[in-house]
Amino acid sequence: MHNSNWYNLNGKFFLETENHLSINNRSLRYGDGFFETMKLQKNNIKLFHLHSARILKSLLLLKLQLPKHFSLEKLEEQIIVTAQKNNHENLARIRVMFFRAEGEIFDANNHQVQIMIQSFKLSDAINELNKNGLVVDVFKDAKKSCDVFSNLKTNNYLPYVMGAIWAKENHLNDALILNFSEFIADSCIANVFLVKDNKIITPSLKSGCIAGVMRQHIIQQLQQINIDVEEKSISVEDVLNADEVFLTNAIKGISWVKQCGNTSYQNSKTQEIYRKIFAV
Repeated sequence: MHNSNWYNLNGKFFLETENHLSINNRSLRYGDGFFETMKLQKNNIKLFHLHSARILKSLLLLKLQLPKHFSLEKLEEQIIVTAQKNNHENLARIRVMFFRAEGEIFDANNHQVQIMIQSFKLSDAINELNKNGLVVDVFKDAKKSCDVFSNLKTNNYLPYVMGAIWAKENHLNDALILNFSEFIADSCIANVFLVKDNKIITPSLKSGCIAGVMRQHIIQQLQQINIDVEEKSISVEDVLNADEVFLTNAIKGISWVKQCGNTSYQNSKTQEIYRKIFAV
């Protein structure tokens, strides 16, 4: 029996062992495109309205043209069908990549977006706050720019890739990424939140962080329960002096950090926030 997953390329299914992309693919050549990571549970895409808004903004900023009959409703349907084909509809990580197809850097064959959908099975443990806190540190070899494209999840992901390799080499769970001003942007796979004197702080979008869907959701949810979140520039020193640190992304929700460098953290406020936002 073949154990390979199926992927969906422009509405057609192929086994992951089959390659249907050209060697001249612009995403391969130049990182020309972006991707969206979503969580699907029981055939329902979590926070799809926020993902949809980010997709449309990314398409606009990267000047990618939509196919004539594209709609967000059809995209949602294709995501669910892909998960079902892989028997992942109960709980899965979904990765959707949008990219220009072929051409040289000044000469794209066309700007119509190509769409690839993949699904990956998740464990039920993903729906719980991590019992063992993450160990992280600051990666200093790559710096993120702060421009109009910095908040997008582009296919040009090199600072995060190198940060992840460095974290693995140093037996860390994740790495914190700096911008060119030496302030914290985000981590390799998540946005960063601090708790200091019972206040919640997160890097502003001007710091160059990814405009995370879960980041946006948590800020909105905290504001609804009258917990203010301050968005501002955060230094490495701010992280090391924090009372608590937690990371957020669309798959895990919230993950608490127990250590950054030689600094250890508690997680009482993190647990409280997790209960209030994710309690079922």
